[in-house]
Amino acid sequence: MDPTTDTDMTVPAHSRYVIIGAGIHGLSTGWHLATELRRRGLGGGEDILILDKTGVGAGASGIACGVIRNNYFQPAMRELMAHSVSVWESDPEAFAYSPVGYMQIAPEEMHHDVAKIFAEQQAIGYPSALIEGERDCRAYLLDMFGDWQARGISVILHEEKGGYANNVRSLKGLAAKAAAEGVRIMPNVRVAGLDTSGGAVTAVDTDRGQVRCDQLVIAAGPWIRDLWAMLDLPAQIPVARPGSPATEPEELQGSRPMWTYWALQEGTLAVDPGEFTDNQVRRSCTSIPARRSTTTSPATSSPTGCGGSTTSPTSTSAGSRAGPRPTSSIARPARWRWTRTARPAPSTR
Repeated sequence: MDPTTDTDMTVPAHSRYVIIGAGIHGLSTGWHLATELRRRGLGGGEDILILDKTGVGAGASGIACGVIRNNYFQPAMRELMAHSVSVWESDPEAFAYSPVGYMQIAPEEMHHDVAKIFAEQQAIGYPSALIEGERDCRAYLLDMFGDWQARGISVILHEEKGGYANNVRSLKGLAAKAAAEGVRIMPNVRVAGLDTSGGAVTAVDTDRGQVRCDQLVIAAGPWIRDLWAMLDLPAQIPVARPGSPATEPEELQGSRPMWTYWALQEGTLAVDPGEFTDNQVRRSCTSIPARRSTTTSPATSSPTGCGGSTTSPTSTSAGSRAGPRPTSSIARPARWRWTRTARPAPSTR
C-alpha cells in the first residue's frame, strides 16, 4: 500500500482546498500550498485534499519524457522555468532527478530562434553557452562525444542546469513531500459534478460523496474538457484571422472546439544494423538514454535489441554534464513503418 495515499472509502464533508488531479501539477500545488500556508500561519497540509480518479501519476505525468530544461520559445516562461529547475535541484534524490544539463543541437534554419533563447537566458542570469558555426559545433560535440557523426549542425545551446528525471519515481517523491506536510491524497475518486454559487465553486460531487470547499484547483491535464463542461463554460472559441479587425463577424472569424484531442501516431522503425558504427567503422550497440529531438528531417532510431539513442541526422538534444555518453550516432534517416493507433478521448478525472 502506498503510504502517501488515503484508501478511505468516504471523502471528507469539507476541505478548505480541493485539488483535482494527482499528477505533477496537482501534487506540486498541494505541496507548495501546504508549505506556504504553514509559513504564513494560515493553516497547513491538513486543509488540502487531492482527488484523482485513478492514482498518483496515472495520467500524462506518469508517461512524460522527464526532460528538465529552460528551453522554450515563450519569453514569459523563462523565469518560471528557471524557478522550476531550482525546485528540481533542491532535492535530486527525492525527485529522482539527474542534473546532467541540457543541450539543444540544431541546423541553420533554427539558428535565429536558438540564439534568441540564449539571449533571454543571459538576461536573467541563467547559465548557458551558445556555440555557432558548423566547425565550432562539430569540435564542441566531438570533445564530449568522441563518436559524434551527425553533420549539418550549426548552432548549439548548452544549458548547464537541467537534466532528466524518472517520471514515476519523481511523482512518488513529490507525493511523499505533500503527504509529509499533511496533505491528504485520495485515489480512485471520480468527480461527477461541481456545485457553484455566486460564480464560485462551493462543492465537488464525487462517486464517494460530496466535498464542500472554499477553493478548488483543477489540475486534471487532458481531462479538463469534462470539468470545463461541468462549469458550463463555452464549448467553442472564436478564432480571428491574423490582422483581421476585432469587429469582424464571427462567421468570418470561424469557431473551433475549445478542446481538441489528438492521438499519437505510433509504430516501429527499421534500420540496417550496419548503420550503427563508430568512427572506426566498428559496429556499436551500447545502450544509452533516449534524447529529445528537434529537427526538420526524418528522425532515426536504433534497431530492436541494439539500444541506441533516439536522435536525428540534423539535430538532437542531450544531457552532457554527467552520465553515460553515446558511442554512436546516425547520419542517415531510417526507413519508417507506421501503424496508426486510435485512442479515445480521456474520461472525467
